[in-house]
Amino acid sequence: MTTSDAEIPATRQDSTPEQRCVRYRRDYHLPTTVDPVSRRILLPIGGLIGAITMPAELGRRVLAGLRVRMLTGPVVEHPQAQRWTFITGPGHTLAESVHAELLRLRASVAHPGDDVVLPSPDDERLGLWHWICSPDASDFPPQSAVIATTKAMSTTSP
Repeated sequence: MTTSDAEIPATRQDSTPEQRCVRYRRDYHLPTTVDPVSRRILLPIGGLIGAITMPAELGRRVLAGLRVRMLTGPVVEHPQAQRWTFITGPGHTLAESVHAELLRLRASVAHPGDDVVLPSPDDERLGLWHWICSPDASDFPPQSAVIATTKAMSTTSP
């Protein structure tokens, strides 16, 4: 995984959302599409792909915790909203207590049928979305591990 936009292979040699979308599908096996109206690159949630979004401050701690556990996966930042989205393995039904705890932390698990915006060349140039950790061809971290790390890191001081 890389942590610098300058090193992310997906940002090289493409200049349109369509070219980037093809690269995401071909190189990273992400079933992305380009929304024809917004021109955003969308990653549908469901099947083998899940996602968890949280405040950036908590996201930094969660990423550090996942790195220690060698479970780092793709992470997208939306700087204007100060939110990070962790792309995970398949989701599962959450117990109400877990759902409530995540809501208290201002974190949310994407539901099947939701879409996550992935960085396009225009988004990166405008500072709207960018990769904190770029995707690679390996598996995504288990959603349960990201949730457990989120809960654990919420009690850790920044």
